[in-house]
Amino acid sequence: MRVLVVGSGAREHAIVHALRRSPEVSEVFAAPGNPGIAQAADLLPVAVDNIPALAEAAADLRIDLTVVGPELPLALGIGDEFSKRGLCLFGPTSVAAQLESSKVFAKDFCHRHEIATPQAMCVDTEEQAREAAKKFGFPVVLKADGLAAGKGVLIPSDQEELDEALETFFGRRSFGEAGTKVLVEEFVVGTEVSFMAISDGVNALPLATSRDYKRIGEGDSGPNTGGMGAHSPAMGLPKGLGRTIMDTVITPVIQGMAAEGREYRGVLYAGLMLTEDGPKVLEFNCRFGDPETQVVLLRLEGSFAALVKSAADGQLAPGGLSWRREVVACVVAAAYGYPGLPRKGDDITGIEEAMAQPAVTVYHAGTRMEGDRLLTSGGRVLSVCGRGPNLEAALETAYRGLGTINFDGKTFRRDIGADTLAQEE
Repeated sequence: MRVLVVGSGAREHAIVHALRRSPEVSEVFAAPGNPGIAQAADLLPVAVDNIPALAEAAADLRIDLTVVGPELPLALGIGDEFSKRGLCLFGPTSVAAQLESSKVFAKDFCHRHEIATPQAMCVDTEEQAREAAKKFGFPVVLKADGLAAGKGVLIPSDQEELDEALETFFGRRSFGEAGTKVLVEEFVVGTEVSFMAISDGVNALPLATSRDYKRIGEGDSGPNTGGMGAHSPAMGLPKGLGRTIMDTVITPVIQGMAAEGREYRGVLYAGLMLTEDGPKVLEFNCRFGDPETQVVLLRLEGSFAALVKSAADGQLAPGGLSWRREVVACVVAAAYGYPGLPRKGDDITGIEEAMAQPAVTVYHAGTRMEGDRLLTSGGRVLSVCGRGPNLEAALETAYRGLGTINFDGKTFRRDIGADTLAQEE
């Protein structure tokens, strides 16, 4: 099987890594990829938003399966273009991907299909946003309707922070077209969980649970990011929760999308808050989470390629998936200035030393080569993963691996998994 992976981040590096472990796979290509991916795949100089060029490349290279990593090409209709050309792609069409590309659509969809989600109001002016925030009280959640690279969520906790958030959305228009409409949502309390499932349009299989950490600072402080770390399994969850989520969230979504003529094939990611009233949907993603994918796929037993190919073909095999009993933890190393304006061009050293350590895997995200120098080139630079028999051991391994890697301004959280460990005591 010849496979193409679309994207250039740590998530895509993890996908390439999983595909390379699949016995059916003979060749892997990536567009545009990164220096880490280049060690396991042939890179194609095609941008993720150049849908016609990606389709041409898949046809010319006789690609048997294309796996899409980031949300942008899905929202732009890569699924539609590949389907039109008879090319096999794992990922939803643009109308199905609206679950992620429009927060307002997702909220309305949940209401139509009686899927539990926090109360919210859609606004398009600062005045309306202030009225909505007054209704819900502090803290309150503000979300850009469109795609904002994981940064379009602000959670002001007082009037001063609300004023700044509204200036960001409506004054500076920091989120551009994505922030033309804003969802003002009640803040709900509980345990946040990431839940991913694979769907063939009719059936769905759950992936292993994971927990991710979105805030930049320790103790979940500071602004939201694309994700600063994760661990799998999520741990400390009520017995039978996975079945509950499948029955009350995943299955109703798949059935609801089919009923609305938006058949959903691909991975469905539900960001959930476990409240006293049960799971509530905070967001949907129409692709693998990042950094959740890095920890989940390292635990997957069996062929990842066979799994996603069967879903893309509409023939997902029944039965559960097998997972390694070990725990995997991930710590993200970000560039100085992230999640604002990250500094680029700092030399990175020590990755080979980290990878030489037992049970350490390093995935590249924001990196580039300049001659023989590896440099930072984005906000999140690396995902350093550690495996172990328990969470404490996995975290120790990940942080030990991270400790050998150096670049100026290296930013990371020192408390990934600390709350989970505290609950176990």
